[in-house]
Amino acid sequence: MTERHAISLRTTLAPWLRLLAQRRGRLSIGTLLMALTLVSAIGLLALSGWFITASALAGTALAAGAAISLNIYVPGGGIRLFALTRTVSRYVERLYNHDTVLRLLADLRARLFGVLAGLDEHRLSRRRASDWLHRLTADIDALDSLYLRLLAPPAVAVVAVITLSAFVSFWLPVAGLAIAVLLGVAIGWLTWGQSCLGMAASRRRMEDLEHFRGRLIEQWQGLAELEAYASLASHRQRLDDIEARLEADQRRLGRLSALGNAVSGVAVGTTLIVVLWLAAQAYTSGQLSGPVMVMMSLAVLAFNEALAPLAIAFTHLGSTCVAAMRLNELEAAVASTVTPSQTLTSDALPARLDNVTLRYPGALVPALSSVSLTVAAGERVALCGASGAGKSSVASLLAGQLRPTQGKVMLDDKPVQELVPKTLPQRVAVLTQRIDLFDDSLAANLRLADPVADETRLWHALAMVELSGWAAGLPNGLATRVGEGGRQLSGGQSRRLALARLMLRDPGLVILDEPFAGLDATTAARVASHLDGWLDGRTVVYLVHDLGEQVDPPGIDRRLMLREGRLAPLPAPLR
Repeated sequence: MTERHAISLRTTLAPWLRLLAQRRGRLSIGTLLMALTLVSAIGLLALSGWFITASALAGTALAAGAAISLNIYVPGGGIRLFALTRTVSRYVERLYNHDTVLRLLADLRARLFGVLAGLDEHRLSRRRASDWLHRLTADIDALDSLYLRLLAPPAVAVVAVITLSAFVSFWLPVAGLAIAVLLGVAIGWLTWGQSCLGMAASRRRMEDLEHFRGRLIEQWQGLAELEAYASLASHRQRLDDIEARLEADQRRLGRLSALGNAVSGVAVGTTLIVVLWLAAQAYTSGQLSGPVMVMMSLAVLAFNEALAPLAIAFTHLGSTCVAAMRLNELEAAVASTVTPSQTLTSDALPARLDNVTLRYPGALVPALSSVSLTVAAGERVALCGASGAGKSSVASLLAGQLRPTQGKVMLDDKPVQELVPKTLPQRVAVLTQRIDLFDDSLAANLRLADPVADETRLWHALAMVELSGWAAGLPNGLATRVGEGGRQLSGGQSRRLALARLMLRDPGLVILDEPFAGLDATTAARVASHLDGWLDGRTVVYLVHDLGEQVDPPGIDRRLMLREGRLAPLPAPLR
């Protein structure tokens, strides 16, 4: 690993190390528990060796008729203490550190979800949904090794080498120096050397896993189309190629991990032989007793427990680096687009598009071309047009989910891109064709709009959309689960539930895309009458295919027409 790569590694992991530092208390306790487990293991084997040797020598002396005494209670108690401490500390360490890692993963996922929420539709559309899922799951999971495998174990190993070297040096300094040099070199190889050898393969493996997941999901989703166009075989061949690369890298990483384990074993064995040879010379010259000689050797042998986790962890360091780099790119994308400085103060927000052109990446023609549109505060405008005319693009621009290719989008006479990030979701409410419901209760899905709303407000919101009678008849009432994506509800019920959720907010601008789609005329008329009162004092933009098809949205002041991304105003008022 060159100096440039080392700097790059520090830069890549720095944001996540700072996040770990927010829980430095728990991480320090977890590291101390690791150290206590290692000390107990070394102490158990070393003291056992000393005690067995001392007992054997004492027995030999007694058999020869010599008078000798040996206190068996203190070392016996020490052995029991180390054995009990090792068992308890290992259990507590695993429990505590895994709980800490789960908390860290929750922090990471919450942070990443916030980052994804800050991306506009342009950036979101550049990647598949499976890619974003991979970021939120596999990439975050790859970072869980940062503390548990890459930070704490080598730190504990280094401290243990220094401590063991100092402990042995108390009796035989040259043996202590040998331990420090040989085991220090082993730790250096198992961290730096293994990471260098495995960096390329582990990086490729992480990238190929993302490609494999994306193509596999696409194959499942488009199986019928692939069969119909006789493309399944070629698609499966690409999957097989990725799988072959994954298998090759997995084998390489396995061999490298085995090499690291071998280096660990050889290092401990070599150190053991060197220390035993030095201790034997000291014993023959009368500098050491036999029990101490055995104790020093077995203490080195027990050190294998400190080195064993390092090989596989640092062989796969590249996976952690790739995950961190991809997540850093996401955060950088949000940081480059957010310049908060303005807030929205008006009750009813005026909205304006000034000569706006919008072109999606890779599109042949712009979605909007030189559109200028003004909606006065408190005005209700119906924006009509066929599918693909650009209505949803206008809604995304007003909601701040898209940025224009050219021109300005203004809310309350302030550029949308200069608004504080929390301002838009608080003051702009959008009902889109896509309804997002979570596999939770009716109450929980409604409280996404207002987490502190009491049941009285929830029932009132349901009554506004003609769902209160239906919900009251359910066995569990507001506690009824809606299923994943709202599968337990009909399309009309899902849409009305989303509308009820929107009505729990207090927006200054409301954008409603086909608010009565999927409803029969009678129900739509009753919902429209409730909606009319709630919309008083708010600026409203309706997105509709054509007025008069079912129930007209209430209180329209003006109608505009979009055709192929261009605005065609119809000045004649409807009332």
